[in-house]
Amino acid sequence: MRPSCEVVSRYVLPVFRSMVAKDMMSKYKISQSEVASKLGVTQAAISHYLKSKRGAKMASELETIPEVKAAVAKISEELMSKKSEDDLLFDEFCGLCKIIRKNSLLWERMEAILQNR
Repeated sequence: MRPSCEVVSRYVLPVFRSMVAKDMMSKYKISQSEVASKLGVTQAAISHYLKSKRGAKMASELETIPEVKAAVAKISEELMSKKSEDDLLFDEFCGLCKIIRKNSLLWERMEAILQNR
Protein backbone atom coordinates (compact mmCIF):
# COMPACT_ATOMS: atom_id res chain seq x y z
CA MET A 1 0.00 0.00 0.00
CA ARG A 2 1.37 3.38 -1.01
CA PRO A 3 0.73 6.67 0.82
CA SER A 4 -2.09 8.66 -0.75
CA CYS A 5 0.17 11.63 -1.53
CA GLU A 6 2.46 9.37 -3.55
CA VAL A 7 -0.47 7.98 -5.52
CA VAL A 8 -1.89 11.45 -6.10
CA SER A 9 1.38 13.00 -7.24
CA ARG A 10 2.24 10.17 -9.59
CA TYR A 11 -1.13 9.23 -11.04
CA VAL A 12 -3.83 11.75 -10.15
CA LEU A 13 -2.05 15.09 -10.58
CA PRO A 14 -1.34 14.40 -14.27
CA VAL A 15 -5.05 13.69 -14.72
CA PHE A 16 -5.92 17.02 -13.10
CA ARG A 17 -3.47 18.75 -15.41
CA SER A 18 -5.07 16.97 -18.33
CA MET A 19 -8.51 18.16 -17.31
CA VAL A 20 -7.28 21.73 -16.90
CA ALA A 21 -5.47 21.62 -20.26
CA LYS A 22 -8.58 20.38 -22.06
CA ASP A 23 -10.72 23.00 -20.34
CA MET A 24 -8.33 25.83 -21.23
CA MET A 25 -8.08 24.80 -24.86
CA SER A 26 -11.83 24.44 -25.31
CA LYS A 27 -12.84 27.62 -23.46
CA TYR A 28 -10.04 29.97 -24.45
CA LYS A 29 -9.00 28.52 -27.82
CA ILE A 30 -5.30 28.64 -27.03
CA SER A 31 -2.55 26.43 -28.42
CA GLN A 32 -0.97 23.40 -26.78
CA SER A 33 2.24 25.40 -26.34
CA GLU A 34 0.42 28.19 -24.52
CA VAL A 35 -1.32 25.72 -22.22
CA ALA A 36 1.98 23.94 -21.56
CA SER A 37 3.63 27.20 -20.63
CA LYS A 38 0.86 28.13 -18.21
CA LEU A 39 0.84 24.69 -16.58
CA GLY A 40 4.61 24.38 -16.45
CA VAL A 41 4.75 21.21 -18.53
CA THR A 42 5.94 20.39 -22.03
CA GLN A 43 3.88 20.67 -25.19
CA ALA A 44 4.37 16.92 -25.61
CA ALA A 45 2.69 16.33 -22.25
CA ILE A 46 -0.30 18.39 -23.38
CA SER A 47 -0.46 16.35 -26.57
CA HIS A 48 -0.56 13.14 -24.50
CA TYR A 49 -3.32 14.61 -22.32
CA LEU A 50 -5.43 15.51 -25.35
CA LYS A 51 -5.01 12.09 -26.92
CA SER A 52 -6.01 10.48 -23.61
CA LYS A 53 -2.85 8.39 -23.60
CA ARG A 54 -2.57 8.83 -19.85
CA GLY A 55 -5.20 8.70 -17.15
CA ALA A 56 -8.28 8.37 -19.37
CA LYS A 57 -10.06 5.96 -17.02
CA MET A 58 -9.37 8.09 -14.01
CA ALA A 59 -10.38 11.29 -15.80
CA SER A 60 -13.77 9.84 -16.67
CA GLU A 61 -14.31 9.11 -12.96
CA LEU A 62 -13.18 12.55 -11.82
CA GLU A 63 -15.25 14.41 -14.41
CA THR A 64 -18.42 13.15 -12.72
CA ILE A 65 -17.68 15.03 -9.49
CA PRO A 66 -19.15 18.55 -9.47
CA GLU A 67 -16.50 19.88 -7.05
CA VAL A 68 -13.73 18.65 -9.34
CA LYS A 69 -15.34 20.21 -12.41
CA ALA A 70 -15.71 23.53 -10.56
CA ALA A 71 -12.09 23.46 -9.37
CA VAL A 72 -10.84 22.68 -12.90
CA ALA A 73 -12.79 25.65 -14.26
CA LYS A 74 -11.44 27.92 -11.49
CA ILE A 75 -7.83 26.87 -12.13
CA SER A 76 -8.25 27.45 -15.87
CA GLU A 77 -9.68 30.90 -15.27
CA GLU A 78 -6.92 31.83 -12.83
CA LEU A 79 -4.21 30.67 -15.20
CA MET A 80 -5.72 32.69 -18.04
CA SER A 81 -6.22 35.82 -15.94
CA LYS A 82 -2.59 35.76 -14.74
CA LYS A 83 -3.89 37.08 -11.43
CA SER A 84 -3.00 34.04 -9.41
CA GLU A 85 0.19 33.18 -7.64
CA ASP A 86 1.73 29.73 -7.93
CA ASP A 87 0.90 29.05 -4.28
CA LEU A 88 -2.77 29.66 -4.95
CA LEU A 89 -2.75 27.17 -7.81
CA PHE A 90 -0.97 24.60 -5.65
CA ASP A 91 -3.71 25.10 -3.06
CA GLU A 92 -6.35 24.47 -5.73
CA PHE A 93 -4.64 21.28 -6.89
CA CYS A 94 -4.30 20.14 -3.27
CA GLY A 95 -7.99 20.87 -2.79
CA LEU A 96 -8.80 18.53 -5.66
CA CYS A 97 -6.80 15.78 -3.99
CA LYS A 98 -8.69 16.32 -0.74
CA ILE A 99 -12.00 15.95 -2.57
CA ILE A 100 -10.93 12.55 -3.86
CA ARG A 101 -9.51 11.32 -0.57
CA LYS A 102 -12.66 12.33 1.33
CA ASN A 103 -14.81 10.26 -1.01
CA SER A 104 -13.92 6.72 0.10
CA LEU A 105 -15.87 5.06 -2.71
CA LEU A 106 -14.08 7.17 -5.31
CA TRP A 107 -10.70 6.55 -3.67
CA GLU A 108 -11.35 2.80 -3.79
CA ARG A 109 -12.20 3.07 -7.50
CA MET A 110 -8.97 5.03 -8.08
CA GLU A 111 -6.97 2.29 -6.38
CA ALA A 112 -8.73 -0.37 -8.48
CA ILE A 113 -7.89 1.53 -11.66
CA LEU A 114 -4.26 1.77 -10.61
CA GLN A 115 -4.05 -1.92 -9.78
CA ASN A 116 -5.44 -2.86 -13.20
CA ARG A 117 -3.23 -0.54 -15.25
